[in-house]
Amino acid sequence: MKRSTLSAVVAGAAIAALALTGCSSGSTSSSGDSSKGVPTLDPNKKVTITFMEAMASGALKTELAKVTDEFEKKNPNITVELQAQPDYNTLKTKIDAALTAGNAPTIAQVYGEWAAEYASSDVIEPLTDYAAADPSATDGLYTGIKNSLYIDKKLYMWPFNASAVAVFYNPEMLKAAGQEVPKTWDDFVTVAKAVSKDGVVALPMDPGSSSGPAGGTTVFELMAQANGTPVFADDGTPQLDSKDAVAALQTLVDLKKAGALQTGTNYPGETALGAEKGAFDISTTTSVYYDQQAVGGKFEMGIAPVPAGKDGKRVNQINGTNVAMFSSATDAQKAAAWKYMQFLTEAETQSEWAQATGYLPVNPKTLDLADMKTYIQKNPYVTFASEDLANSSALPPYAWVQDSLGDLGAALQSALAGNATPEAALKDAQDKAEKAMAADK
Repeated sequence: MKRSTLSAVVAGAAIAALALTGCSSGSTSSSGDSSKGVPTLDPNKKVTITFMEAMASGALKTELAKVTDEFEKKNPNITVELQAQPDYNTLKTKIDAALTAGNAPTIAQVYGEWAAEYASSDVIEPLTDYAAADPSATDGLYTGIKNSLYIDKKLYMWPFNASAVAVFYNPEMLKAAGQEVPKTWDDFVTVAKAVSKDGVVALPMDPGSSSGPAGGTTVFELMAQANGTPVFADDGTPQLDSKDAVAALQTLVDLKKAGALQTGTNYPGETALGAEKGAFDISTTTSVYYDQQAVGGKFEMGIAPVPAGKDGKRVNQINGTNVAMFSSATDAQKAAAWKYMQFLTEAETQSEWAQATGYLPVNPKTLDLADMKTYIQKNPYVTFASEDLANSSALPPYAWVQDSLGDLGAALQSALAGNATPEAALKDAQDKAEKAMAADK
């Protein structure tokens, strides 16, 4: 359930195979008239769709099966076959293999960079016309969620499991130091230095490495964006060495020199918070369960919004995956799949899904439901974290962006270890990111 990022690079031969598959397995008109290229569903004909996903265990598995069963009862002519894979690496491998074999699922859970790859090979269905035919579908989503579904200004994805970033903290440490929950990143610096004493380091974090990003990479990305410049522009152009990014990394370096930040691996913030050796853990909202387990009742853990920038505006980052529809499906399958995808984001379904899994509802109307209000009384962070989705953004959905995050992690490691200045470390990462973008385009 924690943040997971993958590289989505496929060799040239595989891409060619995917493109051939997409061209040779066109949809067949089997469901009646279409409007704006959108197939319609014949309620008198039975249709089966397949959903390849990675919700393979625990509450994720049981809840997806439950809501799917509810959908089938409301739509007895539609059968949804769930094809669960044990993890995201396996899911990507299975999707690619199915495409190459000309046996693609109807829909699949995807990361944005996967969808961009598939879109460039014309093997997934653009959903722009689907949404245009029913504007209430996208209008019912948080703005940030809606914006994250597009690739080159075309709607290619539909939301599924979403999370944002929050601050988990030890209220007793803040109180003992005479501090309050930080509202801005400047406040955070002040509070972090004040609580870092007697064996406590305010923010233990994993900055990532050349093998990939980690929670600390996200902290840096949020700080740079709060300063005014995201690390990647909307079109994926790297901005890793902007003055705002350099300032963000300098802040982290200064915190480390002051003894208020330390680096580690394997969720060090969570571990230190639970051991009462760390005051903060900045992580995705799906980490609530894990942080609570680490704390183990030793104190009542606080959960606060991500700090704002100097202008008072809070920015956040959307994590999670979406759903893509494959072009090789028949018109009947496409119509049924779109109905199922819309069902997944209805307020009532989102309420049930969020309460069972810990993911955030992507539909604002969910927060108005009676059962969700009861849930929020026990989990008040859900309100601000969900509302953050309106102003949040996801990393641009391109393979070079994900590939560059490893170089960014290495840059953070180098600067925090004192092996390079923030300017030099980020310039090196920027140069590599520009080369990755040029190679992928």
